[in-house]
Amino acid sequence: MTLPIYALHENPEWFPPFAKAFADRGIEVVEWVLTDGVLDLDSAPPEGIFWSRISASSHTRGHTLSKDYTRAVLSWLEAHGRRTVNGRRVLELEMSKVDQLTALRAAGIETPRTVAAIGRDQILRAAQGFPTPLILKHNQGGKGLGVRRFDSFPELEAYVGSTEFEEPVDGITLVQEYVQAATPRITRVEIVGGEFVYAIDADTARGGFQLCPADACEIDPGTGRPIMPPGATIAPEIGQQLFTLREGFDHPIIGKYIDFAARTGIEVLGVEFIESADGRLLTYDVNTNTNYNANVEAVAPRSAPAALVDYLVRLASEGDAAAA
Repeated sequence: MTLPIYALHENPEWFPPFAKAFADRGIEVVEWVLTDGVLDLDSAPPEGIFWSRISASSHTRGHTLSKDYTRAVLSWLEAHGRRTVNGRRVLELEMSKVDQLTALRAAGIETPRTVAAIGRDQILRAAQGFPTPLILKHNQGGKGLGVRRFDSFPELEAYVGSTEFEEPVDGITLVQEYVQAATPRITRVEIVGGEFVYAIDADTARGGFQLCPADACEIDPGTGRPIMPPGATIAPEIGQQLFTLREGFDHPIIGKYIDFAARTGIEVLGVEFIESADGRLLTYDVNTNTNYNANVEAVAPRSAPAALVDYLVRLASEGDAAAA
């Protein structure tokens, strides 16, 4: 008998594809929803494999306690020697784009030019020397929320001084170069357990900056309505799809991402890059609670949720053997 598998998360709307993948393999998973609760530090955690998929965007769903609750839970688990997947250190990467970008650069991966402004009154100072257009984004974001493009410095100045300014939850705003894409797309590479699963393309001409691939996120920018009807598993019209499988993707960046994952301890991730008009490949986002799109899953040669379940089951079996 293998160790039990626990899924630590805060958004039930994102979990059904994973629940189905566990069910398809006849594997029980215990969902631990970390929105609020009690943690007895004098007690020992249960035995098991603890997979964390807490999102940096949890505060946008009213779950403002989830990040610190998860910090406490993962610290408790790891102090007792429990096996975590995307554990305490990885949580910090999920919560900070500054952390992500500095770790990517340390691994030799090129990223867009970025300056972090700590405090609203430092944004204009941080933007000095940037050519326009430029973009602002929240250090602790998710789903592309808070990302804005500015075509002139006066436009940026007016926004920062206005009531429309969107305050980042941690007080840190990133000023970043606007990357003109060679084609209107970004690519997301999915990795599980140190193995490349597949890559997807996201249509930036239609999706803009809000490119969360979860079906619950998928909104048609033209109508503002969800692309996925309630109860649907695949978007009804192929022309509506924001996300498509990038077939035959085989690029040296995959190996760099796998090395980056090993270096930082990320076991489940989706990492995003943009190919610029001036020939650069720039990596700009690391997702440690990666979601998978139903349309892509329908045509992919390998299922990412299934690969994830297989990986967790393998860890549970190895953990049980080690304990025997």
